[in-house]
Amino acid sequence: MDMKKMMKQAQKMQLEAARAQEEITKMEFEATAGGGMVKVVAMGDMSIKSVTIDPEAVDPEDVEMLEDMVMAAVNEALRSATEATNQRMNAVMGGMKIPGLM
Repeated sequence: MDMKKMMKQAQKMQLEAARAQEEITKMEFEATAGGGMVKVVAMGDMSIKSVTIDPEAVDPEDVEMLEDMVMAAVNEALRSATEATNQRMNAVMGGMKIPGLM
């Protein structure tokens, strides 16, 4: 394969990967726990946008349960964001792992 052609293809792939990563950071991933009593929205950049807690979930006698629901919802939202990122980047990169891009 021609070296120039390979470099051009690598640059194109790098641009596509950067575009995909930019799209991903703007995506929102929602997860709930406790039958919807806790809702978390995470962004594709792995930041948490919001946490909503149903007032019925607040039991001063059982704070641990609320903590567990928040943790479960956060972990699920972040897992969804990670999975979507991996799928999108694999589609762009064709499964190739290039240092500095992924």
